[in-house]
Amino acid sequence: MQAENHRPRSGSSIRRACLVVSAALALAAMPSVAMAQSKQLLIYSWSNYVPPALIKRFEAETGVKVSLDSYDSNDAMLAKLQAGGGGYDIVVPSNTVLAAMIRSGLLLKVDASKMSNFKNLSAPHDKPDADKNRDYSVPYLIGTSGFTYDSAKVPGGKLEESWKEFFEPRPEMVGKMAALNDQGEMFSAAAIYPNLDTCTENAADAQKILELLERQKPKLKIYSSSGTIDRVAAGEVALHHQWNGASHRAKTKLPTVVYVYPVEGLNLWGDNFAVPKGSPNPENAKLFMNWMMDPKNAAEASNFSGYNNAVKGSEAFMNADLRNNPAINTPESLKSRLRPVKDCSVKNRELRDGVWTRLRR
Repeated sequence: MQAENHRPRSGSSIRRACLVVSAALALAAMPSVAMAQSKQLLIYSWSNYVPPALIKRFEAETGVKVSLDSYDSNDAMLAKLQAGGGGYDIVVPSNTVLAAMIRSGLLLKVDASKMSNFKNLSAPHDKPDADKNRDYSVPYLIGTSGFTYDSAKVPGGKLEESWKEFFEPRPEMVGKMAALNDQGEMFSAAAIYPNLDTCTENAADAQKILELLERQKPKLKIYSSSGTIDRVAAGEVALHHQWNGASHRAKTKLPTVVYVYPVEGLNLWGDNFAVPKGSPNPENAKLFMNWMMDPKNAAEASNFSGYNNAVKGSEAFMNADLRNNPAINTPESLKSRLRPVKDCSVKNRELRDGVWTRLRR
């Protein structure tokens, strides 16, 4: 299962980012390394998210030896930084966590816009809300959060392209659906469906979202963010709230899988490469970041993970099944439905926490 559990969680991860400020400042205060950088690069990334073959090719082309450590959540990555940083040169935060890390002074400026391959980035990923000028990061992989259904298991073989099918399912679908066990994703979807602001600070809006989720809860079979691929492919559920890369991999096992871009809108998220303060090899990190904005290299990462990337021209190097799957390459006619994940206020995050705690108790 490749990187299936790593989507951004917008609550505790961001709060933890604020806690690591003192550790980051301590690292930043350390004397600069006088000697030349070693030919080393230590990457700390989501588990099973960076292709081993890609790393080997980077090593062969640059002479830089790469070591790769993995984590399964933004929380785990931030906790490691809090404990002393681990000597990492690159971390892979999601957009909302990236914004908090920048505000907290945890990252080194890399001036990505000055890198030779920056010109290859597609909009809006060249100027995301989390890092408007790409001073601290470059994009890695991107994806969406919609829902998947098995056309062989639904009435008439087709569902509406609407969150209504998920939140107010037809009787035949009750007990045959799964939701992501993810506060940020569930709150966002439940806000988007009735056209509420995903970053609302209004307690009345939060109550409406909670009531929608509570009405849906008894109609679900399970909340789970792990095993979603096999759960769909094995026919354990007929519909699953799912990330598009997981949906793609489910479709490779079960051709009747359909991924839906709800007409009301859906989350568009991104993961990024960034350099933590205290990196022993920041120039090697920048070299890798620029290298990953090459279309061939970005495509190899997509082929491995099942997610799209933000690099123009990479589609020419992508596997045909990935390139031709609308779940991965969003059709132009559906791009207006994408809602970039926003960095919401503390008040909003407190409302989200309250909704999720009450829902899952």
